[in-house]
Amino acid sequence: VIDGGFTSVMIDASSKPFDENIEITKKVVEYAHDHGVVVEAELGTLAGIEDEVKVAAHEASYTHPEEVEEFVTKTGCDSLAIAIGTSHGAYKFKPEQCTRNEQGILVPPPLRFDVLEEVSRRLPGFPIVLHGSSSVPQEYVKMINDNGGKMPNAIGVPEDQLRQAAKLSVCKINIDSDLRLAMTGTIREFFNEHPDKFDPREYLKPARANIKELVRHKLRDVLGCAGKA
Repeated sequence: VIDGGFTSVMIDASSKPFDENIEITKKVVEYAHDHGVVVEAELGTLAGIEDEVKVAAHEASYTHPEEVEEFVTKTGCDSLAIAIGTSHGAYKFKPEQCTRNEQGILVPPPLRFDVLEEVSRRLPGFPIVLHGSSSVPQEYVKMINDNGGKMPNAIGVPEDQLRQAAKLSVCKINIDSDLRLAMTGTIREFFNEHPDKFDPREYLKPARANIKELVRHKLRDVLGCAGKA
């Protein structure tokens, strides 16, 4: 990847023991920096599936704030992804982890902002990253389910918690699942309403439009980064 001309990479050795994570990450950082490439590292383990790597919920672990200074100093990484309760995919929390509001909608548990705040205190000004932070918009989950999909109990991180994180030291919040849901829901609805269609230009156009609107909403109303390019 580095030799291919990319200007930034991510190394995730968070499933390894602390010292081994440092060793692996340090090697990547040294090679990357020699080629003018910045590196995002990870400390703490998220549950879920990413890049075909599955981590069970009982194997996930929060980041230990007391380790971050040593990790960043020894690896030389440029940003650090931490674990404060998010997880990969569209099923971030099990129903038994949640409560239900008056409408019967699942309400997920709060993120560990105490961990984030302590990490920020120990690494003032250092770029922090949150993986697995899609909100899983229920309008797109409903769109998928209403048009032949089966996504019961899909739930994500509430946007108000992402707003809070963005106001702290978090500089990057990953929301890939939200984009997948927007595209999948739109395409499912299109084919349900137009079963005779087969031209990708016709069904990809509204899908792209919905993704564009979702990204605009996230940048402007949630992540607070509109107008800062």
